[in-house]
Amino acid sequence: MGFDFPQGKRYNSFVGYFKQKYGERLQKIVLDAGFTCPNRDGRVGRGGCTYCDNAAFHPAYSTAGKSLHQQMDEGIEFHKVRYRTTEHYLAYFQSFSNTYAPLERLRELYVEALRHPAVVGIVIGTRPDCVDEQKLDFLADLAGGRALPSWTRTLEGADGQGCERKAPVVIIEYGIESCYDDTLLRINRGHDFETARKAVMMTAARGIDMGAHFILGLPGESRQMMLDSCSLINSLPIRSAKFHQLQIVKGTRIEQEFAAHPEDFVQFTLDEYVDFFVDMLERLRPDLYIERFAGEVPPRFVNSTPWGLIRNVELLRLLDKRLKERDTFQGRLL
Repeated sequence: MGFDFPQGKRYNSFVGYFKQKYGERLQKIVLDAGFTCPNRDGRVGRGGCTYCDNAAFHPAYSTAGKSLHQQMDEGIEFHKVRYRTTEHYLAYFQSFSNTYAPLERLRELYVEALRHPAVVGIVIGTRPDCVDEQKLDFLADLAGGRALPSWTRTLEGADGQGCERKAPVVIIEYGIESCYDDTLLRINRGHDFETARKAVMMTAARGIDMGAHFILGLPGESRQMMLDSCSLINSLPIRSAKFHQLQIVKGTRIEQEFAAHPEDFVQFTLDEYVDFFVDMLERLRPDLYIERFAGEVPPRFVNSTPWGLIRNVELLRLLDKRLKERDTFQGRLL
């Protein structure tokens, strides 16, 4: 292979990234801070994205009726069952658009989360049309230790000797979903790709760590269109990317669209999807961390589970196996 990927893999896996960078495993705790979205409340649209049911992808401990500290305490207990040695966590503002509020409100929420003694940083999921210069300036100050000058946490450190951090980890995750304006319009996204590109560039200019989210199989997009989007993804100065296959959630508008026009959707069997994602990996720049390549929605939210009840760990095993069988790797075709 032409590149030295972590853990002997054939792609730039995000697993172990935090341990490599900070000396210990950091687990995200999903939070619902009571936000909404501009394409739900009428600012840019109504009804939200056609595929979206927020309840389908956040855990039971994360509900807006609880305080942030209660959600974090319950989330820590939830994750300690699986990750018993984890000591520090990232407060993951995931539900809806987590920069969609006045700056003072955002400051209150982020600082409240960072006051939890086990929390060493925040991850903010949001839309690219919900950031501006002032909000990004504050997040840059937060990441640079200027917004909370007395804040400290001690992490294990890459050398295992302990490392005192005087600034929290700050990461933005942008929901970009598609690189094609026709698709974004069809799914009622409420912004175009240029809006996403501008938000990413403003964020990168401030040195803020960030990733992006994309959905594979949206209506109107062919396999070739999805593959061609890799060049646009490569052009964005993002550190990581999450990819999910489109899942048709019950009660969403895309469920009705799929029933009426199934021919507009690329539908993958499990083997086809794994093979297709290998095709994408070959076209993605090798320094881009892959946080996820497929998603899981609880069975109660969908009418069918064409892949069965396969878990993420098995999906990763299948991806590793297919890359080896094809003797290929991330970035091979660049």
